[in-house]
Amino acid sequence: MQVGIIGGGVIGAAIAFELSQYSPYQISVWDGRSSVAHQWQATGAALGVLMAALNPKLKGKHLQLRLESLGLYETLIPQLEAITGTPLPYNRQGILQLCFEETELQGWHKTQQVRAKQGFQLDLLNRDQLLETYPQLQTAHLLGSQQGAIGAIYSPQDRQINPVALTQALLQVAQINGAEIHFKTPVYDFQTSAKDDFKQVDRVHTDRGDVAVDWLIIAAGLGSMPLTTTLQQTIPLYPVLGQALHLQRKTPTSAPIPVVTDGGMYLVPISATDVWIGATVEFPTAVGGQIDPDPHQLQALLEQAIALDSTLAAAEILRTWSGLRPRPHERAAPIIETLPGYRNVVVASGHYRNGVLLAPITAQKVRQLLSNSA
Repeated sequence: MQVGIIGGGVIGAAIAFELSQYSPYQISVWDGRSSVAHQWQATGAALGVLMAALNPKLKGKHLQLRLESLGLYETLIPQLEAITGTPLPYNRQGILQLCFEETELQGWHKTQQVRAKQGFQLDLLNRDQLLETYPQLQTAHLLGSQQGAIGAIYSPQDRQINPVALTQALLQVAQINGAEIHFKTPVYDFQTSAKDDFKQVDRVHTDRGDVAVDWLIIAAGLGSMPLTTTLQQTIPLYPVLGQALHLQRKTPTSAPIPVVTDGGMYLVPISATDVWIGATVEFPTAVGGQIDPDPHQLQALLEQAIALDSTLAAAEILRTWSGLRPRPHERAAPIIETLPGYRNVVVASGHYRNGVLLAPITAQKVRQLLSNSA
């Protein structure tokens, strides 16, 4: 069975890896970009924070997707490392969310009880317990306020992964399993046919020639919208820009530390000296309009990071970057479904800010769609 996947970011890569493990599927992946890291768009802009347990929602479809996908990472990462022979930068130190109001901290008790029944641990720390383990947060406060952190919620089972390294490993193993990966190969049109009130894509037109497909997976992030428009079934996706920074401390930290968040921004430890800070959430002024990175929002992001961890004030800024996240218009994220009117086209896109977290479960859902339609 010939499966074509448009999009070689983390979602497309996860789908290629998942399907490549099953013999019926012969896989081709096409991506119009170069494979160099700085051109990875949404995947390259992501911080790779895998936050599922540390979520105030008690139930719902999206929460269930988060928790299931987080669990899949615990076997996925060792599997990729064993096959590639290369360790992945996977932070198992959890996520620490600081609280600045007593009511906020107390509000997590119910979530803590629910998560325990779901098999996930949440630790509620008072200020003394927080500073005993993380003394560098002694002066942590919110920007524009002198109120220090009164405690924190610690989620030891949440994770963080380098998104580009993960995507490259997924594609590498998919190739080992027989998948063909083609970068710098944009898809520009399709050959379709119709039968029994449904259409199907028979051939994909690329710069490298035409390819016959039995199934087509559209996992091209924001590029999914023009592709579905070409198929006359537009899936509206609009960009939300995020900016981030890479800082290097002058003095290394003494022990592994978790991702730290105030509930809105993240301090992501990359090494004993390096930390990522992100990310802004910047919307276009009009639906579908152009977004330019706002330097004022980036500066505010840096200042809030320093407010949480004062040692970052002396850190060197190594780089800044931005990327566009695909956000569905007037519907929930993500979109994992058969394209309306088509029997053999699946859309896996619109993950907004959770593409890396949801990549493994998305790949499983796509495989289930293909299997159920066989």
